[in-house]
Amino acid sequence: MKIEKIEAGFSVSGQIFPQDIPRLAAAGFRTILCHRPDGEGTDQPTFNELEALARQAGIEMAYLPVESGKVSDDDVRAFASTYAGMSKPVMAYCRSGMRAVTLWALSQAPVQGLPAVLSAAKSAGYDLSGITYRLAGGNEVPAHVSHHQVLIVGAGAAGIAVASSLLSRHPGIDIAIIDPAEIHYYQPGWTMVGGGIFRPETTVRTMASVIPAQAKWIKAAVAAFEPEHSRVLFEGCKLIAYDVLVVCPGIKLNWHGVEGLVDTLGENGVTSNYRYDLAPYTWQLVSQMRRGKAVFTQPPMPIKCAGAPQKAMYLSADHWRRAGCLHDISIEFYNSGPVLFGVKEYVPALMEYVKHYGAQLHFGHRLTKVDGKAKRAWFAVTDSEGGQGSLEVEFDMLHVVPPQQAPDFVRASPLVDASGWLDVDQYTLRHRQFANVFGLGDVTNAPNAKTAAAARKQAPVVAENVLAVLSGHEMQAVYDGYGSCPLTVERGKIVLAEFGYGGKLLPSFPRWFINGQRPSRLAWWLKERILPPVYWKAMLKGREWLASPARQDR
Repeated sequence: MKIEKIEAGFSVSGQIFPQDIPRLAAAGFRTILCHRPDGEGTDQPTFNELEALARQAGIEMAYLPVESGKVSDDDVRAFASTYAGMSKPVMAYCRSGMRAVTLWALSQAPVQGLPAVLSAAKSAGYDLSGITYRLAGGNEVPAHVSHHQVLIVGAGAAGIAVASSLLSRHPGIDIAIIDPAEIHYYQPGWTMVGGGIFRPETTVRTMASVIPAQAKWIKAAVAAFEPEHSRVLFEGCKLIAYDVLVVCPGIKLNWHGVEGLVDTLGENGVTSNYRYDLAPYTWQLVSQMRRGKAVFTQPPMPIKCAGAPQKAMYLSADHWRRAGCLHDISIEFYNSGPVLFGVKEYVPALMEYVKHYGAQLHFGHRLTKVDGKAKRAWFAVTDSEGGQGSLEVEFDMLHVVPPQQAPDFVRASPLVDASGWLDVDQYTLRHRQFANVFGLGDVTNAPNAKTAAAARKQAPVVAENVLAVLSGHEMQAVYDGYGSCPLTVERGKIVLAEFGYGGKLLPSFPRWFINGQRPSRLAWWLKERILPPVYWKAMLKGREWLASPARQDR
């Protein structure tokens, strides 16, 4: 018997036997729920036999048999009523546990939401993708389902860029983009907002103004994917079919992944440049601070723009230096990882600034808890030999970067790898299992930096390969892992890190023009003056400046 925990108070397993009852009692289960009809299997003990043993062990037991593959609405209602009145924790079983999970999911989906129940079941090893439509509240799949040649999930930088790249190559192509957001953000600008350089409103456009006019905008949230049927289920229990699916909904910032963080964000000196509404608070704190301790954190990889956590530190320290109060401020950087930056060629230049600002670096420190009112933060510490510990730190200002993961509706789908990221070939960006599915941007498991610059290079690759699949031709476009991280080490200077797979340096400009391994004023000018209009007027419009894909046979 293998017990799988689904949620607090509810676990499932396959068939149990008399010898399993003491183990269940020792594990603290107070109720056993049987969903397997007597006589279904030749080696199956009867319910009455098990109930007698359970009663002796102090465990309640209930019989709610369901025929395999035929979970009815009446069964679900009976389960919900029975489960609500049971002493917890409950262990439910059938032949494999699938009926038990299905009953739980159908009863809980209206309360917890489709992604949550799919994810919980998947984590326990149960695939409920075959009943997503029913879990979403539907009955029978409608005979007519709307259809598009290309369906793009997500209207962030990656989604808009790939739609525009497709339309620039094939103006008549039928494209629909699903995204519920009203606003589109230029997120690379938020570090500059937090440094007092950009005004926040310059990083915002309405979604309607950036989605290509030739594409249909479906303003809704995706609930689930059905790749085996080439369909996507979205809110309102509606289905859309596609010839090719492009998945690029971005990344989820897991603010709840740090205990106490959501209760203090935006006050008590706790801020983050990873949110539009908080980046101005970062600048407020920095510009008003004259003495005390400033703490900056970086969570485990992968994260969006891995250089952003330290960019906030450099720009803050530079302001305090210019204001003449740097010597009165203690700066500490707590990084979950083992190194300052993942590409070693850029580390020497960054370390010069770390020393210049007097910042203290702490590696192997993961933020776990924040108490804003008490001005305390706690870290889980892993030393160089793998030893574990904890550390409590005081602060006056705390800049937090939250742990990050793929969106819940992606993690709960059949499209992800074992780590929960969209599973694509790192060169073609096509899904490894479903040949008519592609992915790009922060959601994929390709081992590149998760930056807007990466999406700018990925979009033409995906566009060309999507058109190849639609026309029945071989894919030729490949992505080399390019990513760019303009590390703002001081106001007016940037270390322009550009690299691809394996940390290979991929500079866009001659070394005599911009040496990416040294701080540069030209790189700052590029970041401040050139990249924002390139984003709005080129990348999102299908104009691929320095972004043409490589083509080769693999």
